[in-house]
Amino acid sequence: MELHNNDLAELYAGTFKSIETGMIITGKVVTKRPDTVVVDISYKSEGFIPIDEFTESELEALKVGQEIDVLVTDMRDSEGSLTLSKSRALMMRAQKSLQESFEAGTTVEGKIVDKTKGGFFVEIYGVRAFLPASQYDIKPTKADVIGMVCPFKVIKIGNKMNNVIVSRRAVIEEEREKKKQITRAAIKEGHLIKGIVKNVTDYGVFIDLGEIDGLLHISDISWGRINHPSEFFNVNDEVEVVVLKYEPETEKITLGYKQKRPDPWLDVENKYTEGKVVEGKVVGITDYGAFVEIEEGVEGLVHVSELDWSTRPGHPSKYLEVGRQVNVVVLKIEKENRRISLGVKQLKPKPWDLVAERYAVNQRVIGKVRTITDFGVFVGMPEGVDALIHISDISWTKHIKHPSEVFKLRQKVEGIVLSLEPEKERMLLGIKQLTQDPWVADIPQRFKVGDEVNCKILRITEHGLFVEIEGSVEGLIYASEIAKQENKEFTEGELIKSKIIKLDIDQRKIGLSMTNYSKKGSKEE
Repeated sequence: MELHNNDLAELYAGTFKSIETGMIITGKVVTKRPDTVVVDISYKSEGFIPIDEFTESELEALKVGQEIDVLVTDMRDSEGSLTLSKSRALMMRAQKSLQESFEAGTTVEGKIVDKTKGGFFVEIYGVRAFLPASQYDIKPTKADVIGMVCPFKVIKIGNKMNNVIVSRRAVIEEEREKKKQITRAAIKEGHLIKGIVKNVTDYGVFIDLGEIDGLLHISDISWGRINHPSEFFNVNDEVEVVVLKYEPETEKITLGYKQKRPDPWLDVENKYTEGKVVEGKVVGITDYGAFVEIEEGVEGLVHVSELDWSTRPGHPSKYLEVGRQVNVVVLKIEKENRRISLGVKQLKPKPWDLVAERYAVNQRVIGKVRTITDFGVFVGMPEGVDALIHISDISWTKHIKHPSEVFKLRQKVEGIVLSLEPEKERMLLGIKQLTQDPWVADIPQRFKVGDEVNCKILRITEHGLFVEIEGSVEGLIYASEIAKQENKEFTEGELIKSKIIKLDIDQRKIGLSMTNYSKKGSKEE
């Protein structure tokens, strides 16, 4: 088949692309020259890119056969050469991509390359865009962000590519809103949901459920005692909680943690019966008693009166300490009030039972004075009970106006058991009974009616002078038997002479007279 010249020209032209100025074409690097880079774009002649469009690093990385996008900037058919531009092709492609992203609202990836007044420069597709500082994040940051690669949204494009403004904050807000939508769909009252502890405060814990925060109040953390939420949670902990209440209009979410398990008080009457001995941990001590946790969420009070059999127990800290394991007896359950009364003393022997075993009438005992009253003193015994020494059992011969004349608090005393009634919680002691009764063994032989004796005035009353006779026994100088002397006034402690005029052993009384004592005897004395 014979081809004419015109046919050959058409066939030759058809083997090459249709090239026009302004077109962006993908070509292959043919060679690198000192002033240009030669590129094959499948045209009848090769194209040339000025060498100054490449950086040194780009030239080093450029390889023969490497594909590259170029823009046809000039065609010289007479000379058979094409002038190409790599940078302008990149710019046009970038402009097109940025415009499409701006119109579609999609994100583009860029690299923060520099800082400037009021923000940063971001390189995207070779174009420098401006990132205002307010558009970097939702919260201000002082972190070094130069070199960071992240997605951005184009929020403004001017007529020229040097007026592109981008936002990283818009991307974050969009992602947050997507997460919020997922979280909103998952939040349902009574359902379990997972989150991350964001903040721990004195009154509760804030948990991030997915760009929506919920509050776990301290009262909803545990059925038991809790002093601070930090006992259970730390920031960044992953936790599973129960949604107690959700208010969509305000996005207020109330969370619970203890609600993941049943309220232990619901079954408390089945677990604990009155009189049962259980083990618990002391979790609190006050002036009026100690709180003991017998299981998580169930606490009982050991009242101070249930700590010891003593009628006057000491401070609860004397018997228990916080953190200590202790056995207690369940005394009373008030489920509706969430109260349990516990006891400790019930696990110890009753003091009066011990007293009944250890003591008998006429037995000598030792104790310490605990209380002084008008009618006697109470002596504390080692078993924790108090025994009474009546004022009348302190001395055989002396008149005691008040027990404080003889005793002091915490004074150690010895006595003898006069009466013992454990069933009535009574025990009487005597001091004078430690010695023989002088009214039986001594006084009848020592003193007779008519004896003249030395006396010391103890008390001056309207009935007469109460005196101590010979340093041993008391007697009364009757008012009618007091010697009358001019300008004479008696004083307590004064020494005088008198005569016994009455001696009543049964009534334990001695009557004295001064008038029957001779003046001569008084002068001689």
